[in-house]
Amino acid sequence: MTTFPAGRKTHQAVLPQQPALESASADTPGSRDETARGPLASARETGREHGRGEPGEPGTRARRRHAEQAENRGGDAPRTQTPPACVRSGSHRVFVLSRDGLPLMPCHPARARALLARGRAAVARHTPFTIRLKDRLRADAEVTGVELRIDPGSRGTGLALTETRRQTAPDGRTVTVRRGLVAVELRHRGPQIHRAMTRRAGYRRRRRSALRYRPPRFANRARRPDWLAPSLRHRVDSVGSTVARLRRCAPVVEIHVEENHFDIPALSKATRTAGDLRRNRPDKRCAYCGAAGVPLTVDHIRARARGGTDRPANLLPACVPCNQAKAARPVEEFLAGRPEVLARVLGGLRPFLGDAAAMNTTRAQFTALLTGTGLPVLTWPGTLTSANRTAMVLPKTHTLDALLVGPLGPGAGDAVVRHPDRAYVFTATGRGSYARTTPDRHGFPRLLRPRQKRHRGFASGDLVRAAVPKGRWAGVHTGRVSVRSTGRHGVTTPLGRFNVSYENLRLLQKADGFAYAWRREPGTTGKEAAE
Repeated sequence: MTTFPAGRKTHQAVLPQQPALESASADTPGSRDETARGPLASARETGREHGRGEPGEPGTRARRRHAEQAENRGGDAPRTQTPPACVRSGSHRVFVLSRDGLPLMPCHPARARALLARGRAAVARHTPFTIRLKDRLRADAEVTGVELRIDPGSRGTGLALTETRRQTAPDGRTVTVRRGLVAVELRHRGPQIHRAMTRRAGYRRRRRSALRYRPPRFANRARRPDWLAPSLRHRVDSVGSTVARLRRCAPVVEIHVEENHFDIPALSKATRTAGDLRRNRPDKRCAYCGAAGVPLTVDHIRARARGGTDRPANLLPACVPCNQAKAARPVEEFLAGRPEVLARVLGGLRPFLGDAAAMNTTRAQFTALLTGTGLPVLTWPGTLTSANRTAMVLPKTHTLDALLVGPLGPGAGDAVVRHPDRAYVFTATGRGSYARTTPDRHGFPRLLRPRQKRHRGFASGDLVRAAVPKGRWAGVHTGRVSVRSTGRHGVTTPLGRFNVSYENLRLLQKADGFAYAWRREPGTTGKEAAE
């Protein structure tokens, strides 16, 4: 585990926050304790230790820490003059561990920086950034717990850690307010796995016919009842590993998950049929050039070489010259000079049902995986999330939808009062390949791969800090390393890629199968950047 000296200033990439918060102190009497969960300093005596925070400092005066002071004072209830649809954005929270390694309530980044500067905490993990307190056990802390809300998807999943409170509004009503603490967008690598499996099947099929005849064996292999395709199994496992990681960093007490049921036959009713394409088409014209009275062929709008299927929705009648000219090119490229024809072709397409089928296939195992955690698991329909999004006037993203999963009564005064201004992006990259050779485009071995993955103390995918002494890349850089047996490794950073000796590298975090970045939520300033 990587730690930083207490007196060393934390790098901006480690805690990506606004520079205006750099000077905010964690020990001001107007704020709470190190996890922002204790009572207010104004409600306790100076110089007296409260339940979870450090002793008050005499001779100091209360002052506002930052623009979120109303939020930190517990004033989360929506004001009467502010409509419930106005959801504020704030800084994402930092994970906090106790001295015995158990999760505490997340704290504000400014408080985490102050605790590191005062030597009361150490860095436990670089990404997602986590600190560990040196002077507080879990038994001495006040931990109310957080909720984990999940918005599953076929290509990406949104996860949000939230805090729900019952408070009294200025008009005397008791309302429920929900605050977003941490947002995570998990991007799956199911399409990459599917392409790799298809490529491997092509290699084997060609070798079977080119070298010697070998009968296929795929028809006599038994499968378990809970078997899933590798691309779908990855989706379930990656969500499970991310949930387990968040539980190690935050005190999750319950899980809310959105559950959707897609009616595939109903979605397929309006699709084209093969008869419409070959014999029952009224005009008998080419869909691209409009030629009539010529032999027509069936063309794949999305070529099979690019992942297209033989579903009727992906087929169009085309004359022989247009079919040959289009070949395997994307239809957007083929009809780039004819936007009206492109609009007509794309307008006749029906939605791709592969994502809906993936959701239906993995729904039961996904729920069983979450139930196995031992926490209460509550499932809610997607229509409820959509209604909450409309009431709160929030854009549609995986992370914001995860924040809105679960019941919320806007008519009764309940509201989401804040959401994180940025979200972690966890991209599944895998842990390498089991292949012992690198094949050529025909599937035959081209290069032998080394038997060991770690060279000179580093493995591909590790997060490192490179101190380049001279040259174009002179300076200190943080990025992912790609190792070589010679010891001169490559480092990839947001600014580019360069080679450096292993002697100038320092390991920050070992590779865990994910690439980490962050992005701004819609409506906030800034661009997506890697950490």
